[in-house]
Amino acid sequence: MSASDIVVLGRLADPYGIRGWLRLHPYGDDPLAWGEMPVWWVGREGGPWREVGLKGLKAHGDGVVVLLDGVPDRTAAEAHKGLLVGAPRELLPVPDEDEFYWADLVGLAVVNGAGEALGKVAGLIETGANDVLRVVGDDGNERLLPFVDAVVLEVDREGGVIRVEWGADW
Repeated sequence: MSASDIVVLGRLADPYGIRGWLRLHPYGDDPLAWGEMPVWWVGREGGPWREVGLKGLKAHGDGVVVLLDGVPDRTAAEAHKGLLVGAPRELLPVPDEDEFYWADLVGLAVVNGAGEALGKVAGLIETGANDVLRVVGDDGNERLLPFVDAVVLEVDREGGVIRVEWGADW
């Protein structure tokens, strides 16, 4: 499985307990639904990815914890900290018209209402309140734009552009 076939769904974070559980930092709204996938893929940015079975997935406090095959204890869990969790695009549900996988937004050009190019989406940040687009301009200037209706006017995936209400000098 090549890295381009995988949609990143989240990141494995700190170990939880001593039996191999890990905290999961999801990049989506419903990580508990991932429990229906028979296999998860884990890897680092740019790959390679490897399949791993899912032994457990549950809500815990205000987060989610996961237990993977081959991760029997805290030491093994620590070795998985920071790995990305993904799935092949063909196994994922098609998002609604106003929903997007983060992977579909990265690389899109960002243009404001005045037609000024602000840069390209280099990544997204989950803040708890809302997601934030990390936009990097050709000059290396980085902008953080909240991914909310008041700022993001249109996402045109086919056209490769996100139109925003955001000044070039902000």
